[in-house]
Amino acid sequence: MSPEPDSALTVMLAMNDASRDRVLVPRVRQRLEAVATVLPVGPTSSFLADPAVRAALPDVDVLLTGWGCPRIGPEVLDAAPKLQAILHAAGSVKGIVDPMVFERGIQVSSAATANAQPVAEFTVAAIVLAGKRAFKLAAQYRTERRKADPHGMPGSYGSTVGLLGASRIARMVAERLKAFDLHVLISDPYLTAAEAAELGAELVDNDTLFRRSDILSVHAPLLPETVGLVDARLLSLLHDGSVLINTARGKIIDADALLQECLKGRIDAVLDVTDPEPLPPDSPLLDLPNVFVTPHVAGAVGNEIARLGELAVSELERLTAGQPLLHAITPQELGRLA
Repeated sequence: MSPEPDSALTVMLAMNDASRDRVLVPRVRQRLEAVATVLPVGPTSSFLADPAVRAALPDVDVLLTGWGCPRIGPEVLDAAPKLQAILHAAGSVKGIVDPMVFERGIQVSSAATANAQPVAEFTVAAIVLAGKRAFKLAAQYRTERRKADPHGMPGSYGSTVGLLGASRIARMVAERLKAFDLHVLISDPYLTAAEAAELGAELVDNDTLFRRSDILSVHAPLLPETVGLVDARLLSLLHDGSVLINTARGKIIDADALLQECLKGRIDAVLDVTDPEPLPPDSPLLDLPNVFVTPHVAGAVGNEIARLGELAVSELERLTAGQPLLHAITPQELGRLA
């Protein structure tokens, strides 16, 4: 049952216009307005630059944030003394939430799980197709104008799939791969062997992951310590004919080392993210038959974006009902987020 109007939480939308239209589609907006008073103003370049936004902040209970949200730091918090929660209708909150938010007792939630689902689906599809080396065969078919012979390819049955990182996405991928006849390895410094086993995977170190994987999918967060993590040495451990998939961040892989391995034709690559991004028009990666590049489409696109708004509004409904948030972010997690 919706609260009475005078008891409804006051929500300010803090996202750019394009995000607002894509995230808060009519059915989601209707749910939002059933449980909250939505302010007609929201920040553009900053919270405090617009006098109307500054004047509204003292009455704000919840910031519903998204792509284009300015950073929420001490000055914004001082201007919004009633603020109870920041509900982010997008992925990582690291770029917008100052750690002081947690010191003020403000709850933070992220729709990263909703954004992770399409990435996991994309990754599983890429793994299945990579098992048959479908990307390389398609490129050969296209350039040679004759049917390529698939019988020299390894196939998927009994293949070993390696997951670098036990992120939210990687865990979804591992769960979905239980339906296939594959052996799954996973490497992550924060994961235990028992947790890996629950995911249907075997916990190994990075070197073992690269040595044993027929298909290796990157799922590490982009942090200072993971820039260039997949370097020339690790890439050299991949056996000839293996496939590297990256739906995480381009900078996790040493771009020069990856290019050299792909130019040699020793490994195949499926890249939804690159370094730099986008690739320059003359990048050899765009022409190599053993490299399949997509324009960062693994995450939520098109009608999938509404799922982010649905999750954020669901969290608002829980907050209104006095229930705990299902997708809360802790101060400890903030430091490990990409």
